[in-house]
Amino acid sequence: MTKKVLFIDTTHPALKEELEKAGFQCDYFPDYAQKQYEAIISEYSGIIIRSKILMDKQMIDKASRLEFIGRVGAGMESIDVEYAVSKGIACLNSPEGNRDAVGEHSLGMLLCLFNKLKQADLQMRQGIRNREDNRGIEIKGKNIGIIGYGNMGSAFAQRLIGFEANVMAYDKYKIGFGNNYVKEVSLEEIFATADILSFHVPLTAETRYMFDETFIQQFKMNIYLINTSRGGVINTEVLVKALKSGKVKGACLDVIEYEEFSFEEMKVDELPPAFQYLIQSENVLLSPHVAGWTIESKYKLAKVLADKIIDRFCK
Repeated sequence: MTKKVLFIDTTHPALKEELEKAGFQCDYFPDYAQKQYEAIISEYSGIIIRSKILMDKQMIDKASRLEFIGRVGAGMESIDVEYAVSKGIACLNSPEGNRDAVGEHSLGMLLCLFNKLKQADLQMRQGIRNREDNRGIEIKGKNIGIIGYGNMGSAFAQRLIGFEANVMAYDKYKIGFGNNYVKEVSLEEIFATADILSFHVPLTAETRYMFDETFIQQFKMNIYLINTSRGGVINTEVLVKALKSGKVKGACLDVIEYEEFSFEEMKVDELPPAFQYLIQSENVLLSPHVAGWTIESKYKLAKVLADKIIDRFCK
């Protein structure tokens, strides 16, 4: 009997092509809403998602034939993984597919912030040639602390090799990962020495609002902040307070905690005050959750996930 896979979100065609070559039947209903998916999900052995629906306990219970949930990307917060695994359902993702993109984007944002490229570009377009106010900062010699040393954190560390910075990383769930370009350290050492902090952690109950008042006050020095992980890791109101006081000297944010809002339908004056402060700050660089969203990563995310599914269920 042919196993059926339901595609709930769009992805690179390579995922569907690879699965069909392996013998799966792949269905996609772009106009379906939650209720319609609930009505048919019991027919499928596999589900492919990004973030369109929540695979919670209720949805998983309706999927009586489900063998796997494939997440195109890294974050698994849209899946009740613990419950799915308890039901014998494999939960697969593909962080290997966009780690290079995230590593490059993190570095790109830091270089842009340090060299005031956004400000300088806007001024030049207005005929303003202000060299002194656009004097930059060098990465060389800075102490860079990475929190979370998985696919994304390690990719960022690797890309810092040529800058002669002191790169250190902390990961609560990993040990023995130090090498010639990153030093494995305690969180306390990051608090004591970091000039720059970069988050590369998943969003869980443990990491939500990890960056809070208590956290930021433990840093000995004023820091620069990078977040390309999940917006909910940072309490934005705390960040704004730290930016105003100088405790955070600048921030690179690819993600923000307000991402559940539809920005296309909101007016600027309806955004939370903390976010309004961010968009008006010259020492804050923002991008729309695109760190892992390159032309190349779109294919790699799909191909990595296809390979994992085929390796597990077709051999």
